[in-house]
Order: sequence, then structure tokens, then C-alpha cells
Amino acid sequence: MTDPIKNKEVAELEDKLQLRQSLLDITNRIHAAQNIKQILVDLKDGILNLFNAHSITIYVVDRPRNEIFSMFLAGAQVKEIRVTINNKSIAGHVANTGKVINIADAYDIEELKKIDKELAFDLSWDKKTGFRTKQILAAPIFHNKTLMGVLQILNKKGEPGKFTEDERGFLQEISDVLGVAFFNQERYSRRRKTRFDYLITHDLLKEDDLDSAWEESREAKETIEDFMMRKYKIPREDVGRSFEEFFRCKFVPFSDKLPIPGDLLVNLKRDYLRRELWVPLERKEGIIRIIVDDPNNILKRDMIENLLKTKAVRYDVSLPDDIIKFINHFYQSPEDESSLTDMLGKLEEEEQPQEEEGDVVSESDSVIMQLVNKIILEAQAKRASDIHIEPNVAKKNVEVRYRVDGDCAIYQTLPYSYRAAVISRIKIMSNLDITVRRLPQDGKIKFKKPGGEELELRVATIPTQGGVEDVVMRLLATAGDALPLTSMGMSPRNFRELRAILDKPYGMVLVVGPTGSGKTTTLHAALHEINTPDRKIWTAEDPVEITQYGLRQVQVQSKIGFDFASAMRAFLRADPDVIMVGEMRDFETAKTGVEASLTGHLVFSTLHTNSAPETIVRLLDMGIDPLNFADALLGILAQRLVRTVCKKCKEAYHPDQKEFDEIVQSYGEEAFLKLNIPYDDKFTLYKPKGCDVCGNTGYKGRMGIHELIVASEGIKRLIQTHASVEAMRDLAMEEGMTTLLQDGIYKSIQGVTDFKQVRRVCIK
Repeated sequence: MTDPIKNKEVAELEDKLQLRQSLLDITNRIHAAQNIKQILVDLKDGILNLFNAHSITIYVVDRPRNEIFSMFLAGAQVKEIRVTINNKSIAGHVANTGKVINIADAYDIEELKKIDKELAFDLSWDKKTGFRTKQILAAPIFHNKTLMGVLQILNKKGEPGKFTEDERGFLQEISDVLGVAFFNQERYSRRRKTRFDYLITHDLLKEDDLDSAWEESREAKETIEDFMMRKYKIPREDVGRSFEEFFRCKFVPFSDKLPIPGDLLVNLKRDYLRRELWVPLERKEGIIRIIVDDPNNILKRDMIENLLKTKAVRYDVSLPDDIIKFINHFYQSPEDESSLTDMLGKLEEEEQPQEEEGDVVSESDSVIMQLVNKIILEAQAKRASDIHIEPNVAKKNVEVRYRVDGDCAIYQTLPYSYRAAVISRIKIMSNLDITVRRLPQDGKIKFKKPGGEELELRVATIPTQGGVEDVVMRLLATAGDALPLTSMGMSPRNFRELRAILDKPYGMVLVVGPTGSGKTTTLHAALHEINTPDRKIWTAEDPVEITQYGLRQVQVQSKIGFDFASAMRAFLRADPDVIMVGEMRDFETAKTGVEASLTGHLVFSTLHTNSAPETIVRLLDMGIDPLNFADALLGILAQRLVRTVCKKCKEAYHPDQKEFDEIVQSYGEEAFLKLNIPYDDKFTLYKPKGCDVCGNTGYKGRMGIHELIVASEGIKRLIQTHASVEAMRDLAMEEGMTTLLQDGIYKSIQGVTDFKQVRRVCIK
């Protein structure tokens, strides 16, 4: 009996010796590792072999971010997983408390709550990989009582239940080895840290290549960053990430969307900034933000702070060529014009205009004129629809904002002292009274570009708090050709029904939506479809933005009493087949339009309403006769404009169940079933990413979403009985109408826009 017992003891002893030898081998390999990445990725399997477990994760602490991170191979790429140091996750809890956690079942909520009420297990990784996490043993990695990381092993092989005390003790031994290794790596990296360490630790660059790149880049007369991006195909984003990690500040790539900080550039020369490689970006909450090639250069920082006469400076980093691009963008100027900053410099040298009484235009009038012209020309070049000039009393500056594709962004800041001259110049161009500052005024500017092309701007001045005036200028579209109806982005049903309506000999067609939603563009596209020599078409517009050969177009002049109603009455005496009226603003215009459609004319018009069914109720509430209106109406098209995701950089992704359910609920569960779009692994949406083409916004251009209600017999009966909006919407949807929200959601599923943009412009 003693022999088997002895044999068992000998076998156990041999196993322990073998385990110790394996531990010694992996310890030597850990200490011989060249970097942290090698321990986290290359040596992970060797450490795992010491345990009777399925999986292991080794985390390293990132103190500045209060996170722990690990690395793993995804194909040929090294990727990161990061966890915040708090009590909400298992690894985060171990890092936060410094305690070992031994869990029998990660899915057992009660077991987790006994450890900490906040503790939860993230199921997303299991769902993604199909791996079922059960047991978890996690220990902190310390060196001299300083947290260095966390070691976590998952799922015992063999018997159920928690990891044993022996396994727990063994894990602690490995943690101690890793603690020493991480400390040495940290000390070593501090000694030889460069701004390219991130590239080396993430296998984007080898140390030997970096050593040779310094010399080779000098010989090629290139910056080392440009040389490495060209030779080793390192993405600019990764160079930026490496800079962020080294300098501990934000990396700022070039973007022409950033506003020109005119108030900060007044006393700075372009050549000086190009030579010294720094430029101011903005002033925010009293702090000036600077981008510089080396934020650690103390001498350069002292020089910048002396020039700006402030210590309230925040430094961010950028590549030298990006800094040059920023400087060129901020000081940009065609050959025949001064740059904005040059103009501001001239104004600084000259006497400022009087701000309170008397003549507010000084001898620097010509420079002010160039400044305003430049703002208008830049707005048109950037496809802006509106220019906002906003003096800020508290911040003591003047912001110039452009609205592009429906979104406002700051383009330029001007010193506060120039506000009076700039606003007076715009008033003079608009034929407004420059002595009136406490009342709103509106007018128009006919602006001639250097090439002879003419722009028209609608101008509104509004007195604002602090005794200053805001100016908003809307760039009216240059009179151009109409787009075809096929370019409107309509769904097949909406296009088919609208095309059928246009073939009718008489009746009323309405296009509705808020200001700037593309109603006029859609109306002209519809007229383009029926614009033939055998039809006489009259249009009354304010202003005429789109011209078409074959249309007789009239601009109304409300100031002299020639409004939409009087224009329509005149048209009825001029043998029309089709009449288009810019807007039904009042009862008289609407009543005349209904009567005209009943007397054999096809009438088109617009209204400012939120949806197609609401338009019917609005007109009935206005006093229109329900019987006549029901007979006259052919259809109502409601529309909005949504930003489209950039085709070049849009990113496909698989949404989670929660996002899919939100889309289904917004669309309407019953209606969504008819689309026959199941939630499976193939279901894909697109999100904005950002690139040079779209100015790093992720969006470029806009498209229409539509809601078309066709005046069927059922709809006509509801109009005659003055039914509610809900009754009309329900019947229209039964007859095939999709709401604005539904049309937008369908286009987001097609990848043209995204759900966030649809939600921004419509509710139902």
C-alpha cells in the first residue's frame, strides 16, 4: 500500500518541480521582453500555460487617464481594450481596491453584488465571440505598493466551482513577477522616451527603423514625420496618437473648418509664425489655445507668452506641415485682395471710427469694404446659406459664423472695436439707415464678384443686449437652371404619385416645410417636368432664385403693394395654364389659389407647415371653404433637408439590438414589418467618420426627405367634414403615405444619412 502512496507523492512533487521550472522560464522571458506590448501579446499564451484555464488578460495601468489597458491581436493588427479604474467592472474593481477577486459565475448578479453593489459583468465580449465566461480569478499587479496593472484568468478546465487557493497563490506569484517587469519597462521607457514610442509599442514601426529614419530624413531634407509616413506607410492618425501620448495634450490635424482667430492674429506676422512653427487657434474662457510643433520647448513657450502678454495659454501639438497649412489658411489671400489679417492690421494702425454719435464711417472705409467683401466671398466659396455677424459684449470680440448644410460654425473672430465700422458698411451696402441702431431693419445687397457674377443677399439687423447690433445675411441662390425631378431623392412611391399628379390638367399642388427646406427647388423641378411650349406658365416669386426658359417669372414687390395675391389676380387675366405662387401667406392668396384651380388651372404654391396633413387643417382654419378646397386639392408634399454622410469616409457598422429597436419603434412596428428588414448579422448602418473631403465633419451635402399625401376620395371626404390631423394622417398612411420620419429612417438604412440627422429635422 505504501508504494502507490509514495508514487503519488513523487508524481505530485515532479509536477510541482515542472511547474516551478515553467514559472522560471516564463519569468526569464518576461524580464527579457523588449517592451510592454511583447508581454501583453507575445508572452500571454506562455503565461496561460501555467494555469489550468481557458483565457488570460494582462492589463497595464495608464495613470494619466485613470485606466488599465491590454492589447490583443485582431488578424494582423494589434488592438487595445481599455477599462476605467472604478468599481463598475471586475478588472477595474481589482485595480481600484487592490483586492483579489475569485468568482464562480460571472453571470450570477447576486455573487457580484456581494463583492460590490456597483459591480457588473460586461456581456458584450461574450456576445461578440460566442465565448461563455464563467469563473474569473483577478489579482492586482503591484511593485512597492504602486499599482502596475491587473492579471485576470477566465474559466477553469475540468472541475466546476471557484479557482482554488493554490491557484490563487500561484496567480499572486505571477503578478509579483509582472510587477517587477512593468516597473523596469516603465523606468526604461522614461529613460529613452521619444514622441514615436506609441508607434513602436503598437508594432507600426521597429526601433531599428526609427534609428535609421533620423539620418535618412535629414538626407532626404524631410521632417522625420513626413519621411516615416511616406516610407513606412504610417497613418497620420497614428502619428497624432503617438504625439498625444508623448506630449500629454491634444493632437490637432489641419482643418479649414476652424474659424480664423482674427483678434489673436492682429500683431503676428505670417513669416514669423511659419519660421517658429506655432499659431493661435482660439480664445476660450479667457485661455488662448496654441498649436505648436513641440509643446515641451520651454523657451518657445516663454516667447509665445511674452508676445501674447498672458500666461493663460493651453498648448496642443500638430505636425509642422499642418501648422504651415493653418498659417496659410488664416492668412490666405488671392493676389488681387488683402488677407483678412492684413486688413485687420491696417485697421489697427488707423484711427478707429467713433462708436456713439455722428458719422461712424472713418477714413479706413476702403479697408472695411474689403473686409466685408472678403467675408461675403468666403461664405459663397464655402457653400454657406447664411452669414451671422455677432458682437459679444462680455468676450469683447465679434464672431462671424457661417451656416453650411444647415449647421452653424464660427469662421472668423474680429476685434470688438471694429464692430461699428463693419456693421455700418453692411448697412450702407443694404441701403439701410446707419443712424438707427435701436430698431430692427432689413434690406438687400446686390453684390458683384470680381468676375462680374452677381450675388444677392437678404440682410437683417437686430439690436441685441449691450447696445450692439447683430447682422444676419442670407445668400440667396444664384439664379440658375432647375434640377430635374429625378434628382430630388424621392422614394419610388412618392416619385410615381407626384408624377401622376403633374399630369392632371387642373387642381392645386402644395409643397410645405420650414424656411430653407428646399421647397422652391422642388417646385421648380416639378415645373421643369411640365414645361412644354403648349403650356403657358406664370410664376410669382420673392425673390426669383431659379430661372427656366419657357416660364414667365415675376418678382413681387410688397413695398409697392404688388404682393402674391395681386400677382395671382393679374395672372388669371393673362391666359395661364399653370400658376406658381411663391407662398400662401394669407387668406386672400389661398382663396384665389383655390378658385384658380377650380377654374381650370394647375396651381402650385408653398406653405410653412410641419407636415402634409397639418397643412389641410391650417388652410381650413384660415377660412378656406372645405368643399371647394376638397375639389381643388391634388396633393401636398412635405419635405425637410437632412445632411448626408460623406461618401468617401462613411463607416459601416452593425448596430446593437437596442439601437435597432429604437429605429423600429420610431418607424412604427407594424409599418417596419412591411419593409421585411430583419435584425441579423448582415444588418448594417453607416456612421460619419471625417476626412479631408468633408472637413472632418463626416457629412457632406444634403438631400430631401418627403411625405406626400395624395387627395384620394377618402381624403377629400375628411376635408369636407373638417376632420382632425390624426384622422387624415391615419387614412393617408393606410393608402401608402410614409411620414417624414419613416422616409428619413429608410434613407438612413440605405446608408445615405444617419438616424441622428433625421431626428434633428423631424418628429413624426
